[in-house]
Amino acid sequence: MEIWVLGALGRTGRAITAELAARDLTAVLVGRHRERLAATGAKYVVADGAAAIAAEIRRRRPAVVVNTIGEYAATAPAIARACLPGGHYVDMAADLPAVRRLLDLHDEALSGGSTFVTGAGFGVLATEAVVAKLCEGRATPSHVQVDALASVASEGGTVGVALAASIVDAMTAVSARGAKPRTLVLPDGETAKVAGIPSGELLAAQRASGTPDVTVFSGLAPTAPAVRAVLPLLGRLVSIPAVRRFTIRRLAAVRTKPAPRPRTHTWGHAVVTWPDGTRREGWLRADEAMDFTAAVVAETAVRLARGEGKPGAHTPASALGADVAEAAGGTFLL
Repeated sequence: MEIWVLGALGRTGRAITAELAARDLTAVLVGRHRERLAATGAKYVVADGAAAIAAEIRRRRPAVVVNTIGEYAATAPAIARACLPGGHYVDMAADLPAVRRLLDLHDEALSGGSTFVTGAGFGVLATEAVVAKLCEGRATPSHVQVDALASVASEGGTVGVALAASIVDAMTAVSARGAKPRTLVLPDGETAKVAGIPSGELLAAQRASGTPDVTVFSGLAPTAPAVRAVLPLLGRLVSIPAVRRFTIRRLAAVRTKPAPRPRTHTWGHAVVTWPDGTRREGWLRADEAMDFTAAVVAETAVRLARGEGKPGAHTPASALGADVAEAAGGTFLL
């Protein structure tokens, strides 16, 4: 019943390990640096790169593998397939290509009796869970709009490869022709600007509602007109493999200063409209976004280890139900 945490020495890996410990489970730490892993006093596995990690998974057969190493479009398929048959896989992918690529493994996971969960983090679950609640027991809606508004505290230090890759992937997704920026009024009275971006929340909301007509807004998408105008060009540039690798390497080395979270709460929001004009709105409130993400991953991993997930490839609410967001500390306001 081992739960492996890949990239366990990073900020997210440490937070997930702590959340698992709070649930009376001890994670097996997986990383590249033997000395640093040994210094933790925990059980560990040394493996460098997706291929080496996959080989260790096939050899040692952990119950659940949690992937925090990033570059999910590239790393997730190989690592998830290594869990077959019977093992389970979780990642925090939020970019559209990575989420789609893991969901495409549904038939393989189903036939192998495994559950693969992608998007086990703030944005995907926070919006997906609200959509699932609003659509529960109702006909397929005509349109869904979701807003993901993270409030993240910075602990300082280097950006790191995983986060740098996520930022670069988001750059390639933003379009100047996307949904126009708007100001969102939050239930606690605060306001925030959001802008359209095609991301993993899109697929999750489509699957939760049954409608292909979904619009996604995010607080992480740039809202300044000048920036949005040049992002499509930058996106095309960083889609070139050599430029992408160079950009990720440079961005990963950038040092940030500690900073408090910008807002009191983190929010997921959805507005669902049906063909007859009926309209329902809901929110999910959480605390700091990375803390919520760690709790989501840990809760998902624990439930998969207990055999509670549906076989196949899923987003979190699809695999385990919308209540996983509440178990991770979220509160629905419907």
